This record gives sequence, C-alpha cells and structure tokens, in this order.
Amino acid sequence: MDYEIFELGSVTLQSGVTLPNAILAYKTYGTLNQDKSNVVVYPTAFGDTHENNEWLIGNGMALDPGKYFIIVPNLLGNGLSSSPSNTPPPFDRVNFPKVTIYDNVNLQHRLLTEKFGIQKIALVVGWSMGGIQSFQWGASYPDMVERIAPFAGAAKTWPQTLVVLDGMKAALMAAIGFDSNKRNQLTSADMRAVGRVYAGWGLSQAFYREELYRKLGYDTLEDFVAGVWEDSFMKMDPHNVLAMLWTGQHADISANPAYNGDFDAALKSIKALACVMPGGTDLFCTAAENKYEAKLIPHADLNPIESIWGHFAGRGINRADNKFIDENLKRLLALGSAG
Repeated sequence: MDYEIFELGSVTLQSGVTLPNAILAYKTYGTLNQDKSNVVVYPTAFGDTHENNEWLIGNGMALDPGKYFIIVPNLLGNGLSSSPSNTPPPFDRVNFPKVTIYDNVNLQHRLLTEKFGIQKIALVVGWSMGGIQSFQWGASYPDMVERIAPFAGAAKTWPQTLVVLDGMKAALMAAIGFDSNKRNQLTSADMRAVGRVYAGWGLSQAFYREELYRKLGYDTLEDFVAGVWEDSFMKMDPHNVLAMLWTGQHADISANPAYNGDFDAALKSIKALACVMPGGTDLFCTAAENKYEAKLIPHADLNPIESIWGHFAGRGINRADNKFIDENLKRLLALGSAG
C-alpha cells in the first residue's frame, strides 16, 4: 500500500447521515517544514487516485517535493477513501450515504489540522472535480488558503455539466432497466457504455478530427475508444461511480450553511490568489463558466489552456499542456499571498 489512512471515526455528513469508521486515504510527498508554511493540497478528481496526480509532482517542477509538503487526499467514493466498495454493511454498495464536495473538504481540513497541525496552505490545486475542491477550500477556509489553482474544473456543476454527468449515470442504469431496486446487480462490465458516453465529452472535436489518438498508439478510432474509454471505465466499481457522480452533480461551493446557495457571495469570499485554468476546448467544464467565476474572485487571473485536448488538457498526457500548467503554478507560487 503506497498511501496512508486517516481514521475519521463517526462522521456526520451534510446529508445528516452519520457514517461510522470513516476513512480518508492520502499520500504525502516531501517534508513539512518547521513553520508548516510549505503545504500544498492536491485533491483527486472523479475516478482518480493519488497516483493519477503524480505527473504534476517532481524535482524542478512547481510542485517540487524538495520544496513543498504536498498532500494528495483521495475523493470519498473513489475506492480508497470511504466508498461503497469498501464500507461494511449497513452502508455498503447502494446504501452508501450521499457525500458532497463540502463534506470532502471538511474531512480534508480535519486531516491537515488534526494529523499535521497545519494552519496555512500555500496552494490548493486540482483538476476537474479536484478543481471544484480547490474552489471549495478557498470558500470554506478563506483565511487559511493563500492560493488556489483549479484547472478544467468549475466552482459548481453548471447545468450542461449536470446533463453530461446524468448521461453517464443513465448509461449505467440502463443495464438494469432503470430499476433502482436492482442497483446491487450492477457489475464493472456494465461500465462499458459509460466509457462510450464519456468518450465524446472528454476530448474535443479537433482532437478526434486530427486523429491525435494515433500519438497514443491507436491506429483506429474504434481501437482508441475501446482501448482507452471502455477499458478505463470497466476498471471502476459501478457503485463507486454512482456515488462520485452524485457528488459531482451536486457540487456547488455555496451549497452549505456558510453561503446558503449564494454562489456569487461564495466566490467573492475567496481571499486566495487564484489562477483559474480552463481547458480552451473543454466541452463540459467551459472557459466561459470559469470566466464568470474568476471575475467575482477578488484576486483571480483567468489563464485558459490553449489546447485541443479538451477536458483532458488537465490530465497530464499532453506535454505542452503539462508545461503550461506547471509554469502557471510556478508563477502563482512566486507571488506573495493576497492577505
């Protein structure tokens, strides 16, 4: 096991349900300095684990473990932190409680303060649903977070993004005739259609038109869709996927007692220096929505990733996109904090 477990005990979630023996899986890179001022939090995205974040961590990079103490907490529902697949009855599989982004960030806050005694965070960074968590950190703990850098992720699930996620859920539920009572019959094989649905959203029209999948070693479009999208989704537990989809569909940094749904107020409350990096051709976490959000954050810059890799410009695959993200993080970390 290349990660650690933080035992949370009984956790009362935003839904009001108490989850007993909750756990947060995390991995750290680097060493916490004496005054605990070198902390970077880098939450995982939908379906990812800490390993999927490691492309952005390395010597000489912005997230240099020789310089920073980088904490990568795993999203609840991803199979490592408390999830439908690893929670014993009565909260296993379809009985796993609804978990929000707000819940995730609150539990991550407990990890930082209780385990490490951390009071200041130099940077919270994340891709996709990790990006939403970085916005949530900024809104939930404005005096603690000095910088945020969400890439290809919004501060809430805007309507069209909701529809995309609902399409993924529908593809899975179709396997059981949309009968909620049969959800425990779902298997990973039923995830095949979900991969096909997502294939049209994860990358841009230009990516497919220019056949960039050939650079990844696939000779035909069919081989690429089967070899990447079907294969990766069929490795996921369907109950974990349904849990994470629910988290994604209900993501909104203002959906909590601090802001009572006032999205603009939540954005305006973020004190952190913000570098917001939408994917220029992202089809469902769009640059236009990030532009709206960045305008309301007092100290925000909008820096679109000019790439035809769509949402996956933030996935660590394309070298030019990786360089752009890393350089923006270096620039952000070189700035003094806003407060």
